[in-house]
Amino acid sequence: MSYVSLITQTYTCAANAKNAAAMKAYMRDQFAFLGIKTPERRQLNKTLITQHGLPDIHDVPGLIKSLWELPEREYQYAAIDFLQQMHKTWTPDNLPLIEYMITHKSWWDTVDSTVSCVAAPWLRKFSSQQPAVTNKWIASNHMWLQRAAIIFQNGYKQHTNEKLLYRYIKTQLHSKEFFIQKAIGWALREYSKTNPESVRTFVNSTALAPLSKREALRRIE
Repeated sequence: MSYVSLITQTYTCAANAKNAAAMKAYMRDQFAFLGIKTPERRQLNKTLITQHGLPDIHDVPGLIKSLWELPEREYQYAAIDFLQQMHKTWTPDNLPLIEYMITHKSWWDTVDSTVSCVAAPWLRKFSSQQPAVTNKWIASNHMWLQRAAIIFQNGYKQHTNEKLLYRYIKTQLHSKEFFIQKAIGWALREYSKTNPESVRTFVNSTALAPLSKREALRRIE
């Protein structure tokens, strides 16, 4: 049995119609759901890995894309979960797959999870690729890639490339997109936990959107 079949069989058995309706409503009816909440999904994944091991690294692109094509949103979450679990086998060749995950069936839930669980640690593992990759993302016309470029350092703390963060934010000051303005505020708020004075100075000297400014200063005002 293929790994996709193992996942779909396991998840189908765990479906909960009541939960599914609530989860679909929370996501503004954009996606179908099986009704499997995050703690249960992770436990199901853990059991699958215990019983069958992790997928073969050579099968991962096909596995991820097969899960991404399924209608229920939990399968996209599963794709992120399993790719994260396989971090020891990541290679530079994973980049097209990561970009696929960011740019297909895109909404904040999968984009932010892909960035925090996969893209951000991948960019730290292959740090020599970081500027070229994220420069490409911020220069793209794709909102979700631009959001990824702004927020990928959210967990980097003292390892944050401040100049890069501020430069990316400045390129998007004109944006009217809610998810870009929110990303700017979120990234600055996260960095303010490490360097509050730098963030305060940047905010006070930069023409941020009100939403971005409010989010940025939430922890330091």
